[in-house]
Amino acid sequence: MTGSMTEFLRRLLAGTVMLAAAVQADSGFAATQLCYRGVNLSGAEYGERDGVANVNYTYPSEETVGYFASKGMNVVRLPFRWERLQPVLGQPFDRAEMQRLKEAVDLIQKHDMAVVLDPHNFGYYDKTQVTQAPATDLAFGDFWARLAIEFANRKGVIFGLMNEPHDIRAPDWLEAANTAIRSIRTVGARNLILVPGTNWTGAHSWSTDVLGGGANGTVMLGVKDPLDFYAFEFHQYLDADSSGTHPACDGSDSARQGLLDVTDWLRNNGKRGFLGEFGVPGTQPCLDGLKAVFGIMADNSDVWLGWSYWAAGEWWPPEEPMNVQPRNGKDRPQMKTITAAVGKKTPLAPGCTAVKPAG
Repeated sequence: MTGSMTEFLRRLLAGTVMLAAAVQADSGFAATQLCYRGVNLSGAEYGERDGVANVNYTYPSEETVGYFASKGMNVVRLPFRWERLQPVLGQPFDRAEMQRLKEAVDLIQKHDMAVVLDPHNFGYYDKTQVTQAPATDLAFGDFWARLAIEFANRKGVIFGLMNEPHDIRAPDWLEAANTAIRSIRTVGARNLILVPGTNWTGAHSWSTDVLGGGANGTVMLGVKDPLDFYAFEFHQYLDADSSGTHPACDGSDSARQGLLDVTDWLRNNGKRGFLGEFGVPGTQPCLDGLKAVFGIMADNSDVWLGWSYWAAGEWWPPEEPMNVQPRNGKDRPQMKTITAAVGKKTPLAPGCTAVKPAG
């Protein structure tokens, strides 16, 4: 990062103090039903940083977006690669990749769906962990300042800070997350922010200190947002180790308990949650587990904003058990359960805004 950019970012972050003093601490959430019900459309996070568009990675097509919109879904979590968008830390975005990202957002919103922007990097830039040079907190904040400027206050655009940070202590991740939040707010963006924890942001392990330094459930209460307009993003799969890599759902009971526990945690601490990833194979035991997941969120819409199922996308292998991309024009087995949870597509309730009103 250049010296001038570093100094700019330091001044930008310092401005948060003045912003915070002028903002009332009002969460802005008042919905009585789940706001967001949708899907991850995977593909733009594929390949290496120098991959070629539509050869090594791809953004969702109109056909795919239209299919999920027709099922009543109202949000798409859109994974992409940080390194591809910002090839050099602290420097401007790649114009062509930025244009592809904007076109994908335009397409999704054309179908009346909100978008969660998801840098799908697992807490890394290339092979360097966030908070370690050169991928420092300031570099992460610079990235989010630049991205926030591009989508600031755009209706229906939500900022997901990072996909599944892992191998990083919770206090270190908290510092990086707060730096990004300060950057977003200081450039004037009032968009809803989704904040993950470390340790893959698993619901089942939210209260477990895995790496030392404290559990997510304790440390992440230190999130600081001058607008108080954020939610915690959780992920939860139903296999034995909660990784989403096994064909059986023999971890359904643990997943259910984990979601119930974080539901209590959210309510007890006056916070909101979003289930950004979960998915199951199309077998009946797994579908029963999926129904239980949907039921927990529907029954607790005072603390859950919604969910995005993992996953779909044109390039997902047909044999992938959790894939809900239609095949040969036919719905996947999971879709009946998913669409029952989606319900009728209706306009977002007043308390479901993705951009907090000014003033």
